Amino acid sequence: MKNLFTLILVLFLYNHSCAQDSLYNKDNYLTIVSYNVENLFDTIDDPNKDDNEFLPGTKSDWNSDKYQKKIKNLAQVISSINKYELPELVGLVEIENENVVQDLINSSFLSAGNYGIVHHESPDERGIDVALIYRKDQFQVVEEQAINVFYDFEPKTTTRDILYVKGKLKNGEILYVFVNHWSSRRDGEETSEPKRLYTAALLREKVDVIIKKDKKAKIIIMGDFNDEPSNKSLNEVLMAKNHQNPQNKGQLYNLMFDKHLLGYGTYYYKTAWNMLDNLIVSSSLLNSPGKYQLSFDGGQIFSARWMMYDNVKTGELTPNRSYSGTSYHGGYSDHLPVYMILKK
Repeated sequence: MKNLFTLILVLFLYNHSCAQDSLYNKDNYLTIVSYNVENLFDTIDDPNKDDNEFLPGTKSDWNSDKYQKKIKNLAQVISSINKYELPELVGLVEIENENVVQDLINSSFLSAGNYGIVHHESPDERGIDVALIYRKDQFQVVEEQAINVFYDFEPKTTTRDILYVKGKLKNGEILYVFVNHWSSRRDGEETSEPKRLYTAALLREKVDVIIKKDKKAKIIIMGDFNDEPSNKSLNEVLMAKNHQNPQNKGQLYNLMFDKHLLGYGTYYYKTAWNMLDNLIVSSSLLNSPGKYQLSFDGGQIFSARWMMYDNVKTGELTPNRSYSGTSYHGGYSDHLPVYMILKK
Protein backbone atom coordinates (compact mmCIF):
# COMPACT_ATOMS: atom_id res chain seq x y z
CA MET A 1 0.00 0.00 0.00
CA LYS A 2 2.84 2.35 0.87
CA ASN A 3 4.56 1.61 -2.44
CA LEU A 4 1.31 2.27 -4.31
CA PHE A 5 0.90 5.64 -2.56
CA THR A 6 4.48 6.56 -3.43
CA LEU A 7 3.92 5.65 -7.07
CA ILE A 8 0.74 7.74 -7.22
CA LEU A 9 2.54 10.71 -5.65
CA VAL A 10 5.41 10.46 -8.13
CA LEU A 11 3.02 10.27 -11.08
CA PHE A 12 1.05 13.27 -9.75
CA LEU A 13 4.17 15.39 -9.33
CA TYR A 14 5.43 14.39 -12.78
CA ASN A 15 2.12 15.19 -14.48
CA HIS A 16 1.88 18.48 -12.56
CA SER A 17 5.38 19.42 -13.68
CA CYS A 18 4.60 18.49 -17.29
CA ALA A 19 1.40 20.57 -17.15
CA GLN A 20 3.36 23.58 -15.90
CA ASP A 21 5.97 23.10 -18.64
CA SER A 22 3.26 22.95 -21.30
CA LEU A 23 1.88 26.30 -20.06
CA TYR A 24 5.21 28.03 -20.70
CA ASN A 25 4.98 29.71 -24.09
CA LYS A 26 8.45 30.98 -24.99
CA ASP A 27 6.99 33.76 -27.10
CA ASN A 28 5.42 35.27 -24.00
CA TYR A 29 8.57 35.57 -21.88
CA LEU A 30 11.83 37.48 -22.05
CA THR A 31 14.74 36.65 -19.72
CA ILE A 32 17.37 39.33 -19.08
CA VAL A 33 20.49 38.66 -17.00
CA SER A 34 23.34 40.73 -15.57
CA TYR A 35 26.45 38.84 -14.43
CA ASN A 36 29.84 39.97 -13.16
CA VAL A 37 31.90 36.95 -14.25
CA GLU A 38 34.99 37.77 -12.15
CA ASN A 39 38.01 38.42 -14.36
CA LEU A 40 37.28 36.37 -17.44
CA PHE A 41 40.75 36.58 -19.00
CA ASP A 42 42.23 34.36 -21.68
CA THR A 43 45.78 32.98 -21.42
CA ILE A 44 47.28 35.14 -24.16
CA ASP A 45 49.49 38.10 -23.28
CA ASP A 46 48.07 41.35 -24.62
CA PRO A 47 50.77 44.06 -24.55
CA ASN A 48 48.06 46.74 -24.49
CA LYS A 49 46.46 45.42 -21.30
CA ASP A 50 47.50 44.78 -17.74
CA ASP A 51 46.75 41.07 -17.97
CA ASN A 52 49.93 39.77 -16.28
CA GLU A 53 47.91 38.49 -13.33
CA PHE A 54 46.18 36.00 -15.62
CA LEU A 55 48.98 34.44 -17.61
CA PRO A 56 50.71 31.04 -17.37
CA GLY A 57 53.73 31.07 -15.08
CA THR A 58 52.52 33.97 -12.90
CA LYS A 59 51.49 33.85 -9.23
CA SER A 60 47.96 32.88 -10.14
CA ASP A 61 49.27 30.17 -12.50
CA TRP A 62 46.43 30.79 -14.95
CA ASN A 63 46.39 28.21 -17.75
CA SER A 64 44.23 26.71 -20.50
CA ASP A 65 42.67 24.05 -18.26
CA LYS A 66 41.59 26.65 -15.69
CA TYR A 67 40.33 28.92 -18.46
CA GLN A 68 38.23 26.18 -20.04
CA LYS A 69 36.82 25.24 -16.63
CA LYS A 70 35.93 28.88 -16.03
CA ILE A 71 34.14 29.10 -19.39
CA LYS A 72 32.19 25.91 -18.65
CA ASN A 73 31.24 27.06 -15.14
CA LEU A 74 29.97 30.46 -16.27
CA ALA A 75 28.03 29.00 -19.19
CA GLN A 76 26.40 26.49 -16.84
CA VAL A 77 25.22 29.29 -14.57
CA ILE A 78 23.78 31.37 -17.42
CA SER A 79 22.02 28.38 -18.97
CA SER A 80 20.44 27.39 -15.65
CA ILE A 81 18.76 30.68 -14.77
CA ASN A 82 15.60 29.91 -16.74
CA LYS A 83 15.01 26.16 -16.95
CA TYR A 84 12.72 26.58 -19.97
CA GLU A 85 15.04 28.46 -22.30
CA LEU A 86 18.30 30.37 -22.61
CA PRO A 87 18.22 34.08 -21.70
CA GLU A 88 17.50 36.48 -24.53
CA LEU A 89 19.87 39.18 -23.21
CA VAL A 90 22.89 38.86 -20.91
CA GLY A 91 25.02 41.77 -19.74
CA LEU A 92 28.55 40.58 -18.93
CA VAL A 93 30.92 42.41 -16.60
CA GLU A 94 34.70 41.88 -16.18
CA ILE A 95 35.54 40.33 -19.54
CA GLU A 96 38.94 40.87 -21.13
CA ASN A 97 37.96 40.98 -24.79
CA GLU A 98 35.51 39.74 -27.40
CA ASN A 99 37.38 36.45 -27.80
CA VAL A 100 36.52 35.28 -24.29
CA VAL A 101 32.86 36.15 -24.89
CA GLN A 102 32.98 34.17 -28.14
CA ASP A 103 34.38 31.16 -26.27
CA LEU A 104 31.60 31.53 -23.72
CA ILE A 105 28.74 31.54 -26.23
CA ASN A 106 30.36 28.66 -28.17
CA SER A 107 30.28 26.44 -25.07
CA SER A 108 28.00 23.41 -25.07
CA PHE A 109 25.69 25.05 -22.53
CA LEU A 110 25.05 28.15 -24.65
CA SER A 111 25.72 27.24 -28.28
CA ALA A 112 22.04 26.55 -28.98
CA GLY A 113 21.28 30.20 -28.20
CA ASN A 114 23.01 31.40 -31.38
CA TYR A 115 24.14 34.50 -29.52
CA GLY A 116 25.45 37.69 -31.03
CA ILE A 117 27.93 39.97 -29.24
CA VAL A 118 28.10 43.71 -28.66
CA HIS A 119 31.48 44.74 -27.28
CA HIS A 120 33.85 47.70 -27.50
CA GLU A 121 37.40 47.82 -26.17
CA SER A 122 37.51 50.32 -23.32
CA PRO A 123 40.52 52.27 -22.01
CA ASP A 124 40.23 50.65 -18.57
CA GLU A 125 43.61 50.50 -16.86
CA ARG A 126 43.09 46.83 -15.89
CA GLY A 127 42.01 45.91 -19.38
CA ILE A 128 38.51 44.73 -18.50
CA ASP A 129 35.32 45.57 -20.35
CA VAL A 130 31.58 44.96 -20.41
CA ALA A 131 29.62 43.25 -23.16
CA LEU A 132 26.10 42.28 -24.15
CA ILE A 133 25.19 38.94 -25.68
CA TYR A 134 21.80 38.53 -27.32
CA ARG A 135 19.86 35.76 -29.01
CA LYS A 136 19.80 36.75 -32.65
CA ASP A 137 16.41 35.14 -33.19
CA GLN A 138 14.87 37.42 -30.54
CA PHE A 139 16.78 40.71 -30.63
CA GLN A 140 18.13 42.88 -33.43
CA VAL A 141 20.74 45.53 -32.70
CA VAL A 142 19.69 48.89 -34.11
CA GLU A 143 22.30 51.16 -32.50
CA GLU A 144 25.31 50.73 -30.22
CA GLN A 145 27.78 53.06 -28.53
CA ALA A 146 30.61 52.93 -26.03
CA ILE A 147 29.98 55.87 -23.71
CA ASN A 148 33.38 57.03 -22.47
CA VAL A 149 33.79 57.87 -18.79
CA PHE A 150 36.57 60.40 -18.19
CA TYR A 151 36.68 62.08 -14.80
CA ASP A 152 37.32 65.81 -15.17
CA PHE A 153 38.72 65.90 -11.61
CA GLU A 154 41.10 62.99 -12.29
CA PRO A 155 41.92 63.16 -16.02
CA LYS A 156 44.71 60.57 -15.98
CA THR A 157 42.45 57.80 -14.66
CA THR A 158 40.91 55.47 -17.23
CA THR A 159 37.96 53.21 -16.59
CA ARG A 160 35.28 51.10 -18.24
CA ASP A 161 32.92 52.56 -20.80
CA ILE A 162 29.16 52.32 -20.37
CA LEU A 163 27.86 50.10 -23.17
CA TYR A 164 24.68 51.40 -24.80
CA VAL A 165 22.61 49.20 -27.10
CA LYS A 166 19.31 50.02 -28.75
CA GLY A 167 17.56 46.99 -30.15
CA LYS A 168 14.31 45.63 -31.54
CA LEU A 169 12.63 42.55 -30.11
CA LYS A 170 10.96 39.90 -32.24
CA ASN A 171 7.56 41.46 -31.57
CA GLY A 172 8.76 44.89 -32.69
CA GLU A 173 9.22 46.49 -29.27
CA ILE A 174 12.29 48.69 -28.82
CA LEU A 175 14.59 48.31 -25.81
CA TYR A 176 17.31 50.72 -24.69
CA VAL A 177 19.98 48.81 -22.75
CA PHE A 178 22.91 50.14 -20.71
CA VAL A 179 25.58 47.77 -19.32
CA ASN A 180 27.71 49.24 -16.52
CA HIS A 181 30.76 48.53 -14.40
CA TRP A 182 31.37 51.54 -12.20
CA SER A 183 34.57 52.38 -10.35
CA SER A 184 35.42 49.96 -7.53
CA ARG A 185 35.70 50.68 -3.83
CA ARG A 186 39.28 49.45 -3.75
CA ASP A 187 40.60 52.75 -2.40
CA GLY A 188 37.77 53.01 0.11
CA GLU A 189 34.06 53.70 -0.35
CA GLU A 190 34.21 57.41 0.46
CA THR A 191 37.44 58.08 -1.45
CA SER A 192 36.14 56.43 -4.61
CA GLU A 193 32.56 57.73 -4.37
CA PRO A 194 33.10 60.85 -6.54
CA LYS A 195 33.87 58.60 -9.51
CA ARG A 196 30.59 56.72 -9.16
CA LEU A 197 28.68 59.97 -8.66
CA TYR A 198 30.21 61.31 -11.86
CA THR A 199 29.29 58.16 -13.79
CA ALA A 200 25.75 58.22 -12.41
CA ALA A 201 25.30 61.83 -13.58
CA LEU A 202 26.63 60.96 -17.04
CA LEU A 203 24.27 57.99 -17.33
CA ARG A 204 21.30 60.06 -16.13
CA GLU A 205 22.03 62.58 -18.90
CA LYS A 206 21.90 59.82 -21.51
CA VAL A 207 18.66 58.46 -20.06
CA ASP A 208 17.06 61.92 -20.06
CA VAL A 209 17.90 62.38 -23.74
CA ILE A 210 16.04 59.14 -24.56
CA ILE A 211 13.02 59.97 -22.36
CA LYS A 212 12.78 63.46 -23.84
CA LYS A 213 12.31 61.89 -27.28
CA ASP A 214 10.07 59.08 -26.05
CA LYS A 215 8.36 59.34 -22.66
CA LYS A 216 7.34 55.68 -22.91
CA ALA A 217 10.86 54.44 -23.72
CA LYS A 218 11.63 50.98 -22.32
CA ILE A 219 15.01 51.37 -20.68
CA ILE A 220 17.04 48.67 -18.93
CA ILE A 221 20.13 49.57 -16.90
CA MET A 222 22.21 46.70 -15.56
CA GLY A 223 25.66 45.80 -14.29
CA ASP A 224 27.98 46.02 -11.31
CA PHE A 225 27.67 49.53 -9.89
CA ASN A 226 29.96 49.01 -6.89
CA ASP A 227 27.27 50.86 -4.98
CA GLU A 228 24.05 49.68 -3.39
CA PRO A 229 20.52 50.88 -4.21
CA SER A 230 20.42 53.25 -1.22
CA ASN A 231 23.77 54.87 -2.02
CA LYS A 232 23.78 58.42 -3.32
CA SER A 233 24.97 57.56 -6.85
CA LEU A 234 22.04 55.27 -7.61
CA ASN A 235 19.37 56.67 -5.34
CA GLU A 236 19.88 60.42 -5.69
CA VAL A 237 21.94 61.10 -8.83
CA LEU A 238 20.62 58.41 -11.18
CA MET A 239 17.29 58.67 -9.32
CA ALA A 240 16.62 54.94 -9.43
CA LYS A 241 14.12 54.55 -6.61
CA ASN A 242 11.81 51.83 -5.34
CA HIS A 243 8.04 51.95 -5.60
CA GLN A 244 7.56 52.22 -1.84
CA ASN A 245 9.10 55.69 -1.78
CA PRO A 246 6.26 58.28 -2.01
CA GLN A 247 8.78 60.97 -3.00
CA ASN A 248 9.74 59.13 -6.19
CA LYS A 249 9.04 61.46 -9.09
CA GLY A 250 11.61 59.95 -11.46
CA GLN A 251 11.03 57.39 -14.18
CA LEU A 252 13.60 54.82 -13.08
CA TYR A 253 13.01 51.96 -10.63
CA ASN A 254 15.64 49.73 -9.08
CA LEU A 255 14.20 46.21 -9.00
CA MET A 256 16.78 45.13 -6.39
CA PHE A 257 16.02 47.92 -3.91
CA ASP A 258 13.57 46.05 -1.69
CA LYS A 259 15.74 42.93 -1.56
CA HIS A 260 18.63 45.16 -0.52
CA LEU A 261 16.52 46.58 2.32
CA LEU A 262 15.82 43.02 3.45
CA GLY A 263 19.55 42.25 3.67
CA TYR A 264 20.02 40.30 0.44
CA GLY A 265 22.99 40.89 -1.84
CA THR A 266 25.06 39.67 -4.76
CA TYR A 267 28.55 40.13 -3.33
CA TYR A 268 29.77 38.91 0.06
CA TYR A 269 32.44 41.02 1.75
CA LYS A 270 33.65 40.93 5.34
CA THR A 271 30.69 38.91 6.66
CA ALA A 272 28.10 41.14 4.95
CA TRP A 273 26.08 40.95 1.75
CA ASN A 274 26.26 43.90 -0.66
CA MET A 275 23.76 44.54 -3.46
CA LEU A 276 26.30 45.77 -5.99
CA ASP A 277 24.63 44.22 -9.03
CA ASN A 278 21.41 45.98 -9.93
CA LEU A 279 18.61 45.92 -12.46
CA ILE A 280 17.02 49.30 -13.13
CA VAL A 281 14.12 49.86 -15.50
CA SER A 282 11.96 52.71 -16.74
CA SER A 283 8.36 52.86 -15.58
CA SER A 284 7.15 51.88 -19.06
CA LEU A 285 8.30 48.31 -18.40
CA LEU A 286 6.19 48.14 -15.24
CA ASN A 287 2.90 49.01 -16.85
CA SER A 288 2.61 47.88 -20.46
CA PRO A 289 -0.61 45.90 -20.97
CA GLY A 290 -0.31 43.54 -23.93
CA LYS A 291 3.44 43.99 -24.16
CA TYR A 292 6.47 42.81 -22.22
CA GLN A 293 6.29 43.95 -18.62
CA LEU A 294 7.24 42.92 -15.10
CA SER A 295 6.29 43.66 -11.50
CA PHE A 296 8.08 45.95 -9.04
CA ASP A 297 9.58 42.88 -7.35
CA GLY A 298 10.67 41.34 -10.65
CA GLY A 299 14.40 41.52 -9.91
CA GLN A 300 15.81 38.17 -8.79
CA ILE A 301 19.16 36.80 -7.59
CA PHE A 302 20.27 33.42 -8.95
CA SER A 303 22.09 31.33 -6.35
CA ALA A 304 21.78 27.61 -7.10
CA ARG A 305 23.23 25.42 -4.36
CA TRP A 306 25.90 23.94 -6.64
CA MET A 307 27.45 27.36 -7.34
CA MET A 308 27.80 28.28 -3.67
CA TYR A 309 30.54 27.75 -1.11
CA ASP A 310 29.95 26.59 2.47
CA ASN A 311 31.60 29.32 4.53
CA VAL A 312 32.43 27.55 7.80
CA LYS A 313 33.53 30.80 9.43
CA THR A 314 30.18 32.53 9.00
CA GLY A 315 27.88 29.56 8.51
CA GLU A 316 26.60 31.11 5.27
CA LEU A 317 26.54 29.99 1.68
CA THR A 318 28.60 32.48 -0.32
CA PRO A 319 29.57 32.71 -4.01
CA ASN A 320 32.06 30.02 -4.98
CA ARG A 321 34.65 32.18 -6.69
CA SER A 322 37.50 31.41 -9.07
CA TYR A 323 40.22 33.06 -7.00
CA SER A 324 40.78 34.55 -3.59
CA GLY A 325 43.90 36.61 -4.05
CA THR A 326 46.23 34.19 -5.85
CA SER A 327 44.58 31.11 -4.31
CA TYR A 328 42.69 29.17 -6.96
CA HIS A 329 39.29 27.75 -5.98
CA GLY A 330 37.98 26.71 -9.38
CA GLY A 331 34.54 28.19 -8.77
CA TYR A 332 32.24 30.39 -10.80
CA SER A 333 32.41 34.05 -9.79
CA ASP A 334 32.65 36.22 -6.69
CA HIS A 335 29.33 37.79 -7.72
CA LEU A 336 25.88 36.25 -8.09
CA PRO A 337 23.94 37.04 -11.27
CA VAL A 338 20.71 39.02 -11.17
CA TYR A 339 17.88 38.53 -13.62
CA MET A 340 14.33 39.43 -14.55
CA ILE A 341 11.74 37.62 -16.63
CA LEU A 342 9.36 39.88 -18.51
CA LYS A 343 5.96 38.52 -19.45
CA LYS A 344 3.37 39.57 -21.99
